[in-house]
Amino acid sequence: MKIKIIALGKIKEKFLKDGIDEFLKRLSPYTSLEIVELNPVEIKDENLTKKALDEEGANILSHIKEDSFVITMEILGKQLSSEEFAYKIKEITMNGTSELVFVIGSSCGISDKVSQRANFKLSMSKMTFLHQFARLILVEQIYRAFKILNGEKYHK
Repeated sequence: MKIKIIALGKIKEKFLKDGIDEFLKRLSPYTSLEIVELNPVEIKDENLTKKALDEEGANILSHIKEDSFVITMEILGKQLSSEEFAYKIKEITMNGTSELVFVIGSSCGISDKVSQRANFKLSMSKMTFLHQFARLILVEQIYRAFKILNGEKYHK
């Protein structure tokens, strides 16, 4: 199964890039993971937030195949333990899905259309994280999930 993370914005901080690259390298024996970085729409007027989200949403949806399983990262999504997350990935794989797509929206969230396209809505925490941190945490949790599913040491 191929995994794709669609994220708005670029990672600028070297320490975050290094962390993400490290987990991408560790994941390579288990799966192919691609990160697609999209430019967020600049919001100059708060009254235009929905319009900006819709524009971002159309761009996000253009990178998702019809048969992909989509997990959106949303504040009101379901929280899972690392073990539950691993078994969610296993369940998706067992259903014959060829591509799993995670979507991390902009600081304003994601459009309703992207949320409606989601097969599953995931929340990392009740806490708020910088979107760049969320990407690093997500890549690490995907790696942890594969270690759990393969019964390998890493998760304690």
